[in-house]
Amino acid sequence: MKIVYQILLLIAALVLTYFIYQSIQRPIEFEKAKKARYESTVEKLKDIRKAQIAYKDVYGQFTGSWDTLINFVAYDSVRNVRKIGELTDSMIEAELSEAKAIEMGLLIRDTIRVSVIDAIFGGSLDANDLKMVPVPGAPTEFHLGATLIVTGSGIKVPVFEAKAHNNVVLNGLNPQLIINLNDRSRTNEKYPGLRVGSLIETVNNSGNWE
Repeated sequence: MKIVYQILLLIAALVLTYFIYQSIQRPIEFEKAKKARYESTVEKLKDIRKAQIAYKDVYGQFTGSWDTLINFVAYDSVRNVRKIGELTDSMIEAELSEAKAIEMGLLIRDTIRVSVIDAIFGGSLDANDLKMVPVPGAPTEFHLGATLIVTGSGIKVPVFEAKAHNNVVLNGLNPQLIINLNDRSRTNEKYPGLRVGSLIETVNNSGNWE
């Protein structure tokens, strides 16, 4: 019987050790997975911001439509100034301005149209993938919004926002740790997820990770 008790105590000790190890490893593994998912999601939000800013430069406002933004990135173009030549020391000594040097044919400045994909993203972006949150599981879109905010002086300011909740970004990870993370964000009056831009602030195209 003594041997049986010893074996049972050993098994109990091993089980207890396992649960202690798991309780320590669980938040460590969660943070590791969270960091990786946050990083890939932030990169996508940065691309969305680039696309929105380019869209506003062309059309004077942001868009809250994924179809419109994706079509813009995939098929539209932006103006780009082609520069050939720079002011030399001798030109500066001769008190030549850039405008005068262009007029004399010493410099070339041409405004040309370049596709958004090439000009903004170096030709390496899949426009149709822009709206998708880059996490495993069922495909989920970022929430996209745009509006005009009227300032106290009556000026209409275009703003946009793109965001993904932690429940989406961290889908499939430990549910209780996600709940804890969301609760901390709400306690600190922060959005429980990742977001770029704002629909309530007139000058805010930054991300909440910055």
